[in-house]
Amino acid sequence: MAHSSTPAFRTFHALRIKGFATVDTLIEMTALQVGDVEAHLAVMLEAEQAQFREARGLWQLTPDGRAAYPRLLADDLAGVDYTLLAPSYATFLAINSSFKELCGDWQLRDGDVNDHSDPAYDADVIDRLGTLDTAVQPVVATVGGVLARLEPYAPRLAQSLARLQQGETNMFTGVMCGSYHDAWMELHEDLILTQGIDRSAEGSF
Repeated sequence: MAHSSTPAFRTFHALRIKGFATVDTLIEMTALQVGDVEAHLAVMLEAEQAQFREARGLWQLTPDGRAAYPRLLADDLAGVDYTLLAPSYATFLAINSSFKELCGDWQLRDGDVNDHSDPAYDADVIDRLGTLDTAVQPVVATVGGVLARLEPYAPRLAQSLARLQQGETNMFTGVMCGSYHDAWMELHEDLILTQGIDRSAEGSF
């Protein structure tokens, strides 16, 4: 049975992964109800572990919050054999190389910025992303079977792909809009933090 994190930790963890996030983004990442996320943020604010940037409508961890995170993560993982994630993570890294190439192909066409004026070109890249998604979904399902807080990435990736296929071009590599790239990068960061991996040493940016 997958390990279930406390709802409060899921909110804290999602904010650590995202860096800056709206309440809606945290709801999407945690699969929690709005009232729960807002209550968790209020507790973090009171403890001076999070702050709200009103001008931008964004939450972020404070230095105290970032300092508290490793202990909270250790508490969350107590008794969990997270080494079970390693084989799936190796598969993810292999797929990640292909994903980075796809992102480049989406953003550039023949060395120039892709203005999305060539439907055939875009359709080919989207089809390739669909093939990649088919390959990564079982990987996400497997890691979600170890840690339940990883489960929401599967439907998030699928939903972003569906929106892209329906013509929302920003759903591929758009930033802070719930794009496929957003969800992918958050999943990668989640796996890195959970396993205590040094991203720079790994060279998997």
